[in-house]
Parts: sequence; structure tokens; C-alpha cells
Amino acid sequence: MVAAMHEQALVIALIGILGIGAQWIAWRTGWPAIALMLAAGVIGGPVTGLIDPKLTFGELLEPMVSVAVALILFEGGLSLNFRELRKTDGAVTRLVVLGAPIGWVLGALALYYVAGLVWPVAILFAGILVVTGPTVVLPLLRQSNVAARPRAILKWEAIVNDPVGALLGLATYEYLRRSSEGSTLAAVILSLVAAAIIAGLIGWLAARAIGWAFQRGHVPEYLKAPILLVAVIGVFVLSNLIQAETGLVTVTVMGVALANMKFDSLRDIQPFKENVTVLLISGVFVILSASLDLDVLRQFEWRFLAYLLVLLFVVRPATVLLSLAFSPVPWNERLLVAWIAPRGIVAVAISGLFALRLDRLGYGDGAILVTLSFSIVVATILFHGFSIKPVARLLKVTGAQDKGLLLVGATPFSLSLAAQLRQLEVPVMIADNSWQRLAPARHGGIPTYHGEILAEATEERLDLAQFQVLAATSENEAYNALVCNEFAPEVGRDNVYQLGDASDDHDPRALPESLRGRALFDSGLGVEEIMIREDAGWTFRKTRISDQFDFEAAKADLPADADMLLLLRKNGTMRFFTHASRPTPQPGDTILSYVPPASKTRKKPEGEEE
Repeated sequence: MVAAMHEQALVIALIGILGIGAQWIAWRTGWPAIALMLAAGVIGGPVTGLIDPKLTFGELLEPMVSVAVALILFEGGLSLNFRELRKTDGAVTRLVVLGAPIGWVLGALALYYVAGLVWPVAILFAGILVVTGPTVVLPLLRQSNVAARPRAILKWEAIVNDPVGALLGLATYEYLRRSSEGSTLAAVILSLVAAAIIAGLIGWLAARAIGWAFQRGHVPEYLKAPILLVAVIGVFVLSNLIQAETGLVTVTVMGVALANMKFDSLRDIQPFKENVTVLLISGVFVILSASLDLDVLRQFEWRFLAYLLVLLFVVRPATVLLSLAFSPVPWNERLLVAWIAPRGIVAVAISGLFALRLDRLGYGDGAILVTLSFSIVVATILFHGFSIKPVARLLKVTGAQDKGLLLVGATPFSLSLAAQLRQLEVPVMIADNSWQRLAPARHGGIPTYHGEILAEATEERLDLAQFQVLAATSENEAYNALVCNEFAPEVGRDNVYQLGDASDDHDPRALPESLRGRALFDSGLGVEEIMIREDAGWTFRKTRISDQFDFEAAKADLPADADMLLLLRKNGTMRFFTHASRPTPQPGDTILSYVPPASKTRKKPEGEEE
């Protein structure tokens, strides 16, 4: 017994290592995370035999995966703000109301005439394949530089259509099961619609109850995240007890309802829910691919390959293009959405469930669903995972190609820095709530954002995906710290910087380092010191590193009181010199230093640029 427990613990640890390891490799290499997680599971499962999910988890496997999918859907729903939905120009509504039925019909025709399934099984499986799924789409979008509108369309479609596909498959199965009892199609649909409405109502009421309790202080801060987690699992199970598969509707509605309530508690638990989702997606994907049965895949026939091609190049494109016909969405964005439709864990889990049920009803083709569903998952992940970036570039629906710097606070220092970066062809924008302070930037041709960067409207008006770094450079150190804390979860803690004294944490007047962004400059220059230097005429100097003029030579050439500010690598990546980080320049990189006015009169050495 003890040995078995140790083996199970080892398998769980290995699943975590493989899943998170694949995500980390994807971050380092830029390869699609979903493809790497799929490969990691295959290596850990059918190839090496180290992971056997069915043997390890037994009967708990299916409920574990179901709960994980519910939590992923809920977290996805929390990211669905109705303001973002308005940006899609009605595309999401069309893809749900028109796209789901169109995809269902076209998919059923392809499964019957190309894959050779009998009509009942073809109709049921086509309903399931309406889904794309957040378990695959969200990691794909996280790593790709897709423009804001098609990104929003794909995200909303993946999350909203997930329960829709489950309900379509359930409706078909229930009709097949009840038809022998004399039930009509209308009666089956009516009962399922009623169950879906009840499930949605449960999710909405749960969201309202949680919002009420959180806003009125009935739940302490340390219990908010655990209570939310337990509540999601509870309403999911409750809805499934009322009607199987309606729990997905409940958690989706619950997430969307909470996302559109205006209270701060959700912002406080944002890192927790995102971390949980990353862990769940990693684990579920490794379990999914480790469960692959190579013997089942060997049953793959040529007609299944023909069906995959029809699904990829006919069914999905036709569904999207017909749904978005005469819509305001541009053609290039329609084509990208028409191509990207990876399937994930929901399709496989539901297909496996219904395969067993169809066998009990006497439909022999039910077993084929396992082979087809795994084949579709593998094919769509590989095709769409590796092609989304080049296709987006080809169709010109990418975000900013070269991600730049967002400077918060229009000051003489930030204006001078922005001008220097513009000369280096680095994208830069200055944000300030004063139109007057932004005037020099506008006159200098520097992009600006007029408004309070901390306001809620900023999320709708400013796309932060175009920036790799944020630097808070206002004349108020506390405000700079507040800006860095606000945007650290989105931009990355290592990519938010501020002006402010980081040199003396023992000073009772200094803000704790944990509350600040990373300090600009190795010496951690404070706001007051920067203002004094600006008044004295300090300026920026650019120095290009080469084989002949290396980093040591560049440092030796600087005046004793000068400070290196940032390193611009050949590939456009920015790295700041801070009290905690000192990047090492390579030949071809450029260093931007902050120097006193006297240094402008000396002879220019090799490597320095005016």
C-alpha cells in the first residue's frame, strides 16, 4: 500500500514537471505550448510507460478531469468582460447563434459521407466538435501576437461554445436514448433547454451571492480564493446532478457574471486563479496525451485522414465565413478565425464518455469516436499551434511587431528618454493625465496616451500587449510604485520599472522594495535627484558595443558620476541596469547612458553615437 502511494505521488509530480516544464520551454523558445505539452504527455505515457493515468487515478480520473475543465472554463469566463465583447462587432454572437448550428450540420455531413459513421453517431460527434476549447486556445493566444479583435473573438468563442458543444452532443444522445421510450425530439430539446436555463440561473445566483458576501466583508481576505474555488466545484457538481453536462454552462455563466461585477476582490485573487489555471491546463494536457492508446490510433483509416482534411479546410472555414458574412469584421481577420480551431480536453473527454454510452445503445461506431477524437486533437494542435504566428503575419492581423516601452508620466526626463529611443527606432509611448504636459511629446511626434493610466477605462482604450516594458517616471514616487504594482501582473514583475530611491531600504521614509517596481539605474536614482540633474542639463548618450569597443571600454569611457540606464539588444529586447540586475552587453548591442552636460564637450570615442 505504501509503495503504491509513493508511485502515485511520483506520477503526480512527474505530470507537474512535464506540464510546467513544457510551458517553460515554450516561453523560452516561442514554440506552441500546447504542442509541447502534448509531446511531453506522449513521451511520459505511451512511449516510456512512466505515466498511466487510468492505473494511477482509477475511477477518479474522469471526475478529476471534469472538475479541472470546469475550473478552467470558470477562469476563462472571469476574463470575459462585456466591454471586450463590444469590440468584436457582433462576431461572437454570430459564431454562437449561427456558427454552432452551421458547424453541426456541416460536421455531421462530413462524418457521414467522408468518415463513414452512421447518422446517429455522426450527428452526436459533430455536435461535440462545435467546441474549440479554452484549454488549447488560451495557451495558443498567450504565446501569439494576434491583434486585439481576432484575439477577443477566438477567446470568447472558445469559452462560450464549450458548453454549447457539450449540450448539442447531450441532446443527440438523449434523443437516441429516449426515442425507444416514445419521447419526441421536441420533448428532449425542451427538457435540455430548461435544464440549461436552470444551470445558467444557478451560476448567476452563485455569482451574485459571492459578490454580495465579498463586497460586504462577510469573507476575510485569506478565505476569498478558497471559497471561490470550492463554490465553483460545488455549483458544477450540483448542476450535473440535475442534468449531466450542464455544469459547464453553470461555471461559464458564473465566471462571466463575476467578471462584469464592479468589485475589487477579484483583482486581489487574480494571480491565484491564473496560477491555478496554468497548473490545471498543464496537468490536464499531460494526462490527456499520456492516456493516448497507440493501439487505438493504429485503427486510423484513410477515410479518417480525408475527414481531418475536410474538417480543417472545409467545415471550419465554411462555418466561420458563413457566420460572419456581411459583418463589419475585415476579411483578413475572418480568415484567421476560420483557420484557428484547435480541439482539446473537452472534446476528448465528452467523446470518450458518449462512446461508452453509444455502445450500450447498440451503436458499434461509438468506439471509433475515441480514435477520431484523439486524431482531431493531435492534428488541430499541430496544424494550428505551429501555424498561427505565420498565418497571422501573412494576413497582417498581428499586434505590434516590435514591442516597445510605455513611459507613465510626462516629465523632462521621460520626454528626453523617449526622444532618444525614437532615434533608436524603439517604439515608445508616454502616458499622462495632463494634456498640457503631453504637449511637447505631441509636438515631437512621440505617441501619447491622454488619461489616467490607473482608470478602469484604460483597459479598454490602451492595448498593453504592444509594450514589453513599463517605466513609471512621474515626479511622485508613491504614484510610480502604485502604477508598477497595478500593471506587474499583466506586463510582468520583471518588466515594470520606476524612478525612486532603491538604495536605502532602512530609511523609514522609503517605500519597501516589495511595493515598488524595479528601480531605474544601477544606483537607484530618486525622483528628486533626477529633477536636479535635469535642471543641470544632464542628457543621454548612446554607445554601440563592438568587438573592438567592448563593455569594459564603454564603462571606462563614461564620466565617474554617469549612470547606465538601459541595454538595447540587436533583436529589440530592452534590459535596464538596476540595483538588482546588470545585463551583459554583446557586440551589436547599444547602451543608453545618463551623463552630465560636461561630457558632451569631450572627444567622441569609438563606439559612441551622437
